[in-house]
Formats: sequence, C-alpha cells, structure tokens
Amino acid sequence: MPAKGKYLLNDQELKNEALYRKFSCISQYQPLVLLLGLSMLSCGILLILFFALRLSAEEHCAFVSVVSGSLCVFLAVFVLVCTEMLSQRWRRLLGLIVWATHLTLGYTFIFSGPIILPWDQVPFFLFIIFTVYTMLPFQLWYAVVLSVISSLSHIMVLSLRLTINNVKPNQYLASQLLSNAVVFLCGSLVGAFHKVLMEKTLRQTFQDTLRCLSMRMKLEIEKRQQENLLQSVLPVYISMKMKLAIMERLQDCKDKEEQQRLVKDNNFHSLYVKRHENVSILYADIVGFTRLASDCSPKELVIMLNELFGKFDQIAKKNECMRIKILGDCYYCVSGLPVSLPKHAKNCVKMGLDMCEAIKRVHITEATLKHLNKAYDVEEGNGHLRDPYLKELNIQTYLVIDPRSKDPSLTTRSAKPWVNDGLKMRASVRMTRYLESWGAVKPFAHLQNREGFTTDNMVNGKSISKDIPLRSPAGSKLTESFDESLEEPFSLPAPPFSSYKNKSQKSKFDEELHNEMTTTIDELSSKQWSKSEDTGSLALWFPKKDLEKQYRALDLPVFKHYVACATIIFFCIFLVQMLVTKDPQMLGMSFAVLACVLLLILAVCFASNLQRLFPEKLSRCQWLPALSEAVVKQPCVRLPLATITTAVIIILAVFNLCFVQTCVTNCTSNIHDILHSNDSYKQDLERELFYLPYSVFCCILSLVACGVFLRVSFELKVLFLTLASTIYYIIILTSKRDLFVTYGIVLYAQVADSWNCSRGEESILQCIGLVKHPQVMSCIYITLFLVTMLIISQQNESCFRQDFLLKYKNHTEQDEIETRENLNRLLLENVLPAHVAALFVGENKKNEDLYYKSYDCVCVMFASVPDFKEFYTECDINKEGLECLRLLNEIIADFDELLSKPKFSGVEKIKTIGSTYMAAAGLSGTPGQENNQDKERQQAQIGIMVEFAIALIGKLDGINRHSFNSFRLRVGINHGPVIAGVIGARKPQYDIWGNTVNVASRMESTGELGKIQVTQETSGVLQKLGYSCECRGLINVKGKGELMTFFVCTDMSKQQGMGLS
Repeated sequence: MPAKGKYLLNDQELKNEALYRKFSCISQYQPLVLLLGLSMLSCGILLILFFALRLSAEEHCAFVSVVSGSLCVFLAVFVLVCTEMLSQRWRRLLGLIVWATHLTLGYTFIFSGPIILPWDQVPFFLFIIFTVYTMLPFQLWYAVVLSVISSLSHIMVLSLRLTINNVKPNQYLASQLLSNAVVFLCGSLVGAFHKVLMEKTLRQTFQDTLRCLSMRMKLEIEKRQQENLLQSVLPVYISMKMKLAIMERLQDCKDKEEQQRLVKDNNFHSLYVKRHENVSILYADIVGFTRLASDCSPKELVIMLNELFGKFDQIAKKNECMRIKILGDCYYCVSGLPVSLPKHAKNCVKMGLDMCEAIKRVHITEATLKHLNKAYDVEEGNGHLRDPYLKELNIQTYLVIDPRSKDPSLTTRSAKPWVNDGLKMRASVRMTRYLESWGAVKPFAHLQNREGFTTDNMVNGKSISKDIPLRSPAGSKLTESFDESLEEPFSLPAPPFSSYKNKSQKSKFDEELHNEMTTTIDELSSKQWSKSEDTGSLALWFPKKDLEKQYRALDLPVFKHYVACATIIFFCIFLVQMLVTKDPQMLGMSFAVLACVLLLILAVCFASNLQRLFPEKLSRCQWLPALSEAVVKQPCVRLPLATITTAVIIILAVFNLCFVQTCVTNCTSNIHDILHSNDSYKQDLERELFYLPYSVFCCILSLVACGVFLRVSFELKVLFLTLASTIYYIIILTSKRDLFVTYGIVLYAQVADSWNCSRGEESILQCIGLVKHPQVMSCIYITLFLVTMLIISQQNESCFRQDFLLKYKNHTEQDEIETRENLNRLLLENVLPAHVAALFVGENKKNEDLYYKSYDCVCVMFASVPDFKEFYTECDINKEGLECLRLLNEIIADFDELLSKPKFSGVEKIKTIGSTYMAAAGLSGTPGQENNQDKERQQAQIGIMVEFAIALIGKLDGINRHSFNSFRLRVGINHGPVIAGVIGARKPQYDIWGNTVNVASRMESTGELGKIQVTQETSGVLQKLGYSCECRGLINVKGKGELMTFFVCTDMSKQQGMGLS
C-alpha cells in the first residue's frame, strides 16, 4: 500500500510538472514576441539609417543583405510563434533560430567593415548573452551553454583574427580581450541571476495559480454545502433570507470580535415569518410506537425512524407537501407552502392515505373536508371525544375512507419471504427489516460529496428527481438524494454521494484541479495581450488604491540579493575601467570611496547575516537584525538604498569619460592633418582613445544594473534608465564629442591612406560603417539596451504584480472559505449539538453512516408557556398574529442565549414545539460509562438542568416586565436512559427517544404554572445535591398510570448544587 501511494503521489507530481512546463512555455511567449519585435525594429532602423545617410550598398553589401535576411527570418519566426501549436511544440527550436540569427548578425557586423577591432560588437554580443537568459525560451542550463558559446566564440575569433592577420602588433590587445571577457562574464552572471529569480517567481506564480484555483473550487464546494445544509434544515425561501441577513450583517465588519459584538448588541432577534392563506396541515402519529421502540436497540430505532420518515418524505414530495418537523414519532407536514396550491387539501389527504398504506388512517377536520369537494368518502371521526382541545373549540372531525379498500385487488399483497422468518424475530427487528427495504437516504448524505453536485444530475437545465427505490442489491448504493419538490427552482441538484466509490475524493479533486489548471493555462495563452481588469495598461497600477498600497508595501527579502548582484556589476565595471584607463591611481581612489559606500549598503542589507556569522564579536549589536528587517519591510528604506547603489554604479561607469584627462585636444579641426600625419602620431592617438568604447560598455553595464532591482518600483527603474541614458547621450554627443569623432578619424586613417582626404567627416561613416563608428555605435547600443531593459522591467513588473494578485486572491478566498466553514458549522450547530455537528462538517466528517448513541443517564426538560395559547390572536392590531410571534421569538431567543453561558455548556437544546422548549443535559459525554466519577457527573447534570430551568423562569420574568405580560413557565424534568440520533434525509434532525423523554413530557403537561415538576427518582438525586423538593403526590400520567411526583422549591435552590458542574 505505501508503494502504491508513493506512485500515485509521484504521478500527481509529474502531472503538475508537465502543467508547469506548459505554464512556463506560455509565460515565455510574450518576452519572445517582444524580442522578435525589438529585433525586427532594430534591423529596420539600421536599414533606414543606412540608406538615409546615403551609404554605399556595394561597399557594404554583406551588411545590407544579412540585415535584410535577418529581418525576414525574424518576421517568419514571429508568424510561427503566433501560431500557438507550433510555438509550444517547437519553442526551443525557434529560440535557437533567433539566437543563431543574432549571432550571424554579430559576426556580419564584425567582418563586413574594412577594419576589425578588439572591441568590435562587444555590446551586441552582450545583448545576445543577456537576452538568452531573459527573453528566449530556454532553461537555465541551456542558456548557460549558449552564452558560453557566444562569448567564447567572440573572444576566440577576434584573438585569432587579430594575432594572425594583423601586421602591426597591438600591445593592448590582451587587456582589451580580457575586458571583453569581463563584460561577457558580467552579462552572464546578471542574466543567470535574473533567470533564477524569475524562474523562482514563475514557479511561485504557478503554485499560487494552482492554490487559487484550489481555493476557488473549495469555495464553490463550501457554497454548495452551505446551500445544501440550509436547504436541509429550512425551506429555501426562508434560508435565503437568513443567509442574506447574516452576510449583510458581517460583510461590512472584518474584525471577528466586532462581528460578535454586533450580534450581541442586536436588540431584537431576526424574525422570518410570512402569512400564508389556504394551507392544509397533516399531523401523523404512529400509535404504539413507544412500546415498539422500547424493544429496539439504538441502531434499530434510528434506522427504523430514518427509513420510516424517509419514506414519508418521499410521499410528501410526491403529493406536493413539505415536512415541517418531526416530533418524536410524529410527522408534521403542510401543503400550500411556499407557493399556494389549489389542491392543498387533496394533497394532504392523498398523502395521509399513502402513509396509511404502510401504517394506516387519516383523521381530518370539517374545514379540510370542505376543501376536498367530496373527492373522498368519510365517516364520523368523533375527535372531540378523544381530545379536550377539539372539544373546547367544538371542532367536528372525520375519518377518510381509503378508496383502495373498496378494490380488494389493490389491497391483496403477495406473501413476503421474510414474514415467515419474521415469526421468530422480535417485533422491532421485523419492523426494522421491513422499513430497510424502502432504502431511505441517510441524513446529510448530500454533504458527503465535496463536489456538492455534478452536471450528470442536470438535463436541459432541470434537476432530475427520483423516488426512493426498494433496497438495491448488496454492495450498491443510491445515486441521488431527493430535494424539496417545491424548492427545486431555488435549489441545486443533489449530489451523487457514491461517485467516489472507486476513487478517493482527494484523487477526484486533484483530477478536477488539474483540468481547471489546464483550462486556465489555455485561457492565459489566448489572453496574453488583452487588458486586465486588475491592472492598468501601461503603468500596470492596480485600479484599487488599497491594493496598490499593499503591493508597494510588500516585504522584499531578496532585496539584499539585488544589492549583491549590483555590487558584482560594480566590480566588473571597475575591472574593465582599470584594464583600459590612463589614470589608474585616480580611478583607484575613486573606486575606494565608492566601494565603501556600496559595501556599507551591503552591510546594512546583510546585517542579520553578519551577526549570525560573527555571533561573539557582534553580540552587543542587537540592532543589526532590526536594521535588516527594516530593509525587508520598509519601502522608504529600500528605495534610497537602491537609488544610492545605482548612482554609485553610474558614477563609476562614466569615470573614464568624465574625470580622466587626455592629451587629445582640438584634433578634429583638421582631418587632413591627422590623415597625413606619421604613423607614430596615429598610434599615439589610438593609445590615448581606445578606452572610449570600453567606457561606453561600462555605461551599458550600468543600464543593466538599473534593471537588477527586479521588484523595486517600476517607475523608479524607468527614471534611472532614462536619466542614465540621457547623461550618456549628452556626454557622447556634446561634452566628449571631439574625442569620439577623433577616434573615428584615427580608425578611418588606418584604412584610408589611398582615399582623397578632402572628402570630410561623411567619408568616415561611409567607409567604416554604422556599427563600427565609435560615436554612432555607442548611441545605437545604448538605445538598444535602454529599450531592452525597459521591456524586461515591464515584463518583470507584470509578472510580480500577477503573483501578488494571485496571493491576494488566495488570501481573500481563504478568508471567505474560513468564513463559510464557520458559518456552516454555526448553522449546523444550531441544528445539532456541537459534538454531533463535527461528524457532518469539516475535514474529518464521517457522515457515511447513521448517527446513533445510547446514554445511561440523561436529564430531559420540557418547559412550556401555556399562557401563550390564549395570548396568540390574529387581528389587524397585531398584524394577523405577527407581533405575537415576534414576542414568542424573543422568548425562545432569550432562552437560547442562556446556553452560551459556561455553566450551561452541558445543556443541549433539542427542539421547540410551539411555545414548548425541550432541552437535555448529559449528551456531550461518552455514552455507556459506568464508573463512580461519571455517575457523580451525570447526577450533577441534573442539578445543572434545574438551574437552567430556574434561569428560564428568570428570563421570562424579565420579558414580562418589559412587555407588560404575565407569562409563566411550566417545567417538567426527568432523567434516565435515552437513545440519541439524527434522522431524516431532506431535513435531518437530531432527537432523543425513550421512556425518559415521554415521562419528562408528561411531567410538563401535568405540571403547574411557575413550578418545576420532577419524578420521584429525579427528586432523590436533587435532594442529594442540596435542593429542596415538595411532594405533590400521586398523579395520573397517560400511559404510565399513577406516578409520585415532586415540585422543586426554586426559591431555596442552593449554589452547592453546582459544585460538581
């Protein structure tokens, strides 16, 4: 078994990895398209500049043809990339084509001119290396291989070409080639750094997307469970009002304590009452059930009731009736709710007859008879002779004659095989076996399936309902539960709760999550260029200000790594500058100052790491972790550090250009003089100026450094890039223009000895070309890297914002899931005791079987307000009885509030029956325990119940004072063994049964107003606990004969009675 689970886990991981690869492929689509667009734009601009400057196509035939061919290749790849199937299948091949085309362009630029130089096309090859990591769809190891090939090939080709074919030896060749290597190494390190961090972010985004979908699916499940739960407890039209009221009350209040306060401070409890005209009520009592139930085991009793009332629920659905409540062994339902029905009376009678087919006879009032329109034959019912209430109201009753009794063929039953066998069984077993054949659905069966429902239950938008069939063959289960027939327009179809018979719920959920993720990835592929509702189109800001504020205030633990990577660039720039500078001493001093600033910033970022590295030396510096934490958590600390770091790098990058003086002055005034000067003078000029291209390379590396701060403000990076590029343009085109022009003349002079020197500066560009002229080349490549870094920064920002948005949605949906779970639990705990509700809701729910428990000692209380029957009237003054019901609602709600007190935590409300309140104590403990300590605790529960009854009397007195009424409570209490269980599939209900319950009910009904009546056995326990009881004497109790009863003296209740609570 463990091996199998391991394989299943690995299989799921493989599926997720395959999904991630697909997700990664989609995420790489935009950068690849943008790179192709940038490449096509660059080729187009080069061609436009070439012809606009009237350069000779014959002299630069290779340049024009390769650039034009590359433009066509990029366009072709662009078309293929836009073809989704091809781009996903051949993305690596297409990436290789783009890389190879760039490489071809680079070597064309090197060899197409009349002169080859050590610094030739270093920026372009740096561009190739950097884009291999950041914009082409390659994995890290693949990008490393391609970058090594690109850099080594450039260095080796130039080394061979310049050493073998060069007539004049270059004493600075080694330094220049080493500088090239440093530039390429720096580009590779920064590209790899970017690749690793973005890969990590991408994987995190994938996990967040997966988690977001999982949360969304779980939220849908919770919503469906909540719907099913509410509809299992209440009619839809009432449950919808309740849910809306709860959500409206809580939606504006995020704090949980505040939510509780709002509920507690609510002066009047919500009342969901609606008056309905022309409603027929059916009340069915199973005669002799008490005697039959006394012979049942707990399991047999709960199965019997569940199967019986499950069948009744099916009959109710068939006859357009709705069950209101189960009262012990009594079934109470109505017809004409929530929608008025013209045949409500016929429906109830038909239901009664169907029930009688299994159990036997329907008793109706004269009012119901009038609605039947002589549809059934009746006979005198004489209900007034059996019930004093009917006699008091002078209500005439009738018994309906079953029309099927007139047709013997309908009543003839074939002999059942189990009947003969049943002669040897107890009556309860025979009854249970018979009822089991009906196959009623178990309570909360629809909550078993976490999916809530499937589309299999829907046909043309309507739910399919099935009657409860006869018991299926062994091993099979029902495929559907049934809903309220009148609630179908409002309710979701019931779930098939055996859909996971051959597959675990987790596997099913993982499979659906995989499908959802696949669909989401496919949608991402088609919506990459569409404008998101959550972000702006250009600035990428969130439209919601709070969301934007949260994003900008995010913790940034990787900021120290950004600074570390920028420091590497700083040292690479210094090394390049040192290899080509004319003033190493001044450069060294400047570097020392700038390095101190940068190392200080680095120390601030890594302060906590330093303390861990040197715990003894830095033990007194307890502020170091706080400093590091401030960098991580405070944007106002990070942004200045990023600004200073970038400024330090930019200053060092322009150091050789701005702060190193050369002996070359006014050398561009006469090109003729330079061209006709001796070779020694030309070589001196070249030695003085060859550092210029490398200074530009350092400027380009500083642009790359601006983009190293991946998750720092996008606007700040745009500002850095724009300002730095502007500074470089000013230096190259104005302040140091003479140096670049002179260096261009020197290069031109090396190949133009036979040219006519009077042709002017234009001949220089025509001779050496666009990408070899120092000034033009510098501006072209600075612009190229400026646009590249802007594109990469925008892509990074978009990726980070998407990741944040997913995490935000995860957090929001997680909160909503928790809220709904708590709401589900709250709703269920209002129907079931907490320890029972835990079996039906939550991760560890076990609702596969019927719930039933047997208890040896439970104290049961019935408390009624008999005066309410006379108080209730229906007239215009009290809105047809609405205000009376509102007062009853307040009474019951105030009684419920007592249950939240710690000393009454062991008391469970069972139900309310009109104005009667039923509760029990001792149900939360482990059933069947016999030791002395538990017996003492059980007896203490009886004292707690008496205290609860006294508290109820006090509550009612308070209500009387505020409402100017004189209601009095009549209470009956008994203790003994009971059976507890949950029955009913459509409206599951927790209830208790047994002789103890019946006697407690009789204690209430035969009691007196304002008093608590108990049995002799309960009186004995109370007296041991310190309560005083007054003997009432023998009273006649229905079904029990003469019983000795006692009244508890409430005015002498003692606190020591609570000692064992």
